[in-house]
Parts: sequence; C-alpha cells; structure tokens
Amino acid sequence: MAILGLPEEEYFSYGHRACAGCGAALAVRLITKAAGRNSIIVEPTGCIEVVSTPYPETAWKLPWVHGAFENAASIASGVTSALKHLGKEDVNVIVIAGDGATYDIGFGHLSGAFERGHNFTYICYDNEAYMNTGIQRSGATPYAASTTTTPSGKESIGKQEWKKDLVHILAAHGSRYVATASIGYQIDAYKKIKRAIETKGPTFVNLLATCPTGWRTDISKSIEIAKLAVDTGVFPLYEIVDGRHIVNRPKSIEELKPVEEYLRMQGRYRHLFRPERNEEAINFIQQRVKENLRSLLEHVEKGL
Repeated sequence: MAILGLPEEEYFSYGHRACAGCGAALAVRLITKAAGRNSIIVEPTGCIEVVSTPYPETAWKLPWVHGAFENAASIASGVTSALKHLGKEDVNVIVIAGDGATYDIGFGHLSGAFERGHNFTYICYDNEAYMNTGIQRSGATPYAASTTTTPSGKESIGKQEWKKDLVHILAAHGSRYVATASIGYQIDAYKKIKRAIETKGPTFVNLLATCPTGWRTDISKSIEIAKLAVDTGVFPLYEIVDGRHIVNRPKSIEELKPVEEYLRMQGRYRHLFRPERNEEAINFIQQRVKENLRSLLEHVEKGL
C-alpha cells in the first residue's frame, strides 16, 4: 500500500484465513492503518473475527476485544468510559463489524451508544449479507440480490426490499461525522476513516467490502466490482459533516455508468439475466439509483 501513499506498517497481519479476494480483509488493513498504534479494536462475531483469531493464533497487532454478535457498541461504550476515567482519552476506540452485527443484530446497542454520545468510531465492513453463517440476507442486502434466505424459485426476484439507509439513520442521532466508503477507492476510504477517528463523539463509516463467496464473483475482480458499485451509483460515496452533505462520487446523474455493468459481474444477480432478461427489475434498480443520487445532490444544493 506504500505505492498509494498509505502507511507501510501493518497492524492486521498476514496469515489470517480470509477467502481469496476478500474485501473485508482489505478493509481491515485500511482501517488499522488509519487508526495507528494508539488504538483499541472492538469486534463482534463475524467473518473477520473468525478468520483472524483461530485459537491460539491471532492476526491482530493491536489490542483487540471480541464480544457477542449484538454488543460491540456497548463494549466500545464501556472502553471509552474506562479510558476517560483513567485520563487516557487520546486512545482511539474503533469498532470493526460486519453488516449483520451492525444493521440488524447490534442496531439497538449502536443506536443507544450514538444517542449517549460516546467517543468512538464504528466502521461497518459492509459485504451485504451474513456471510460468516451461510450468506443469509441482512438489512444491508440490496434489492434483487439472491441469498440463502431470500425467496427462491423461478418467480422470485431475490430480496424484495431496498437496502436500509443506516448512514442517514445514524446522522439523525446527531453524529458529527458519518460517511460511505468503498475498498475500490482506497485513498478516499483511508481519509474518511482518519477523519471519523479524529472527530470527537460517535462517528460512523459504512465501508463497502466485496465478498467473492457470497456475491459469487471472480476473486481477481474484487476491486473492480467495488469501484463499479460507486460508479454506477449503487453505492455512492458521500459524507455528512455536522449535518451537511458532501457528495464525493458520482457528482452528477450524467456521470453514472449503467447499473447493468455492475449487476452482470455477480452471480447473486444472475437470475435478472437468465433464462430471460428481467427488464422491469433492472429498470427499477436503475431508476431508484438515479433517484437516490438526485436526492443526495439536492441536499448539497440546499446546504443540508
């Protein structure tokens, strides 16, 4: 990563057991580089916890606390309170969790911690399903994606609901900094993680991380697919700083690449193209993507 101008020191070591092409492993490397040595990591059960800590081994070079699926934000709240009591408020406390633990199982704990205003950064490596336990749908799973718990059969569209807008939900809690990021745009992700850590109070970054196993993609295409998610507008990059939106990419509707370019590269959307092309579903996704980006851009124009 030195060629990108990022710190060379690695705090998430080689030797972990993540799948080839795992976007979450790259996400953790970016997160820990941004955090630096003076940090404590809190992590619930999930893919990264499983692949990084097979007893008696560990891939972590930072203090690391594991908790149950639901309570990472509560543990982080306790760690920050203890550090404050000890007069060590300069230590970075960072939660690294998957979307299952963030969007669903741990959402109540996350909401409570943000409402109380604890000083930590929560980063979700968003691979859009419960990948560790068998590729079940989560609140982060996109519309029309196929998982092991979405309706099956020739008449099924896959997941029938749109992805939960967790970033705006947490912004509504009064967080001074929330953002989206993608492993496809690593410098952007690194800068946002740094800013989140350096901002006082509870902050959040939703970091898109490709999962070749769950998305049924070529392991050599993880970065390309993560970039396409952004460039098609399926996963736009933006920040909300003290309540005001900043759209990083794409900056206009005209810049959008067709969503089909993104969908076709993933087996979880294969049913949209085989045995027949589902024009209605593809067009719906395309229009919804445009509407979402248009809404973000309108927030920027209005200074919101």
